[in-house]
Amino acid sequence: MPSTQTDYPAFAVTVDLVVFTLRGGELNVLLVTRGEAPFAGQPALPGGFVQPSENLDAAARRELTEETSVHEVGGHLEQLGSYGDPDRDPRQRVVTVAYLALAPDLPEPVAGTDAAAAFWLPVAKAIELPLAFDHAQILADALERARAKLEYTNLATAFCPAEFTVSDLREVYEAIWGHPLDPRNFHRKLTGTAGLLIDSGKVRRDGPGRPATVFRAGPTTTLNPPITREP
Repeated sequence: MPSTQTDYPAFAVTVDLVVFTLRGGELNVLLVTRGEAPFAGQPALPGGFVQPSENLDAAARRELTEETSVHEVGGHLEQLGSYGDPDRDPRQRVVTVAYLALAPDLPEPVAGTDAAAAFWLPVAKAIELPLAFDHAQILADALERARAKLEYTNLATAFCPAEFTVSDLREVYEAIWGHPLDPRNFHRKLTGTAGLLIDSGKVRRDGPGRPATVFRAGPTTTLNPPITREP
């Protein structure tokens, strides 16, 4: 006998966003304070329910704008994973699709819809907070994804403006990995991968010593050999 809709339990779909940027040399994540139950008053990742007429990417962008007034994340956006523990939301069975977004120079957020506040917080502090739902696990997974992808991809360029120096990239690595890197070895590894960086023909002087070459991201997206994150 063919199955019907009533043979399957109903559940809702949400999207949650982990948005990382660098502020003052620290890796920061975008959080909101929930203004409604459940978990009213607790910090959480921005997100919400997917509407019947929209796809997941559209829902992620809409929720980011509605809850924080951040209209566009121009750097890097990817699906992080799906989270569907039966008890993750006390209202009903809810499956969420989490997104990881990385971008430079994101603006100060402004709370809207069901968010009582929206703010940037250093990740080192955010991972210690009792985040709503299972957002602590989602944040931890996003941080590990970003840390791991720095080893073998050009993901660090998503935290930089269109033109940057190798020192700018090293600061990204140090902020996300949480320890200093040897400048000479790092420069050699980054510039040794063909097509990873394109010389813009410009230089920048940030202090005493030789001016630094200004680069743009090249067509190569994979680091070979990879950079390991151990100090």
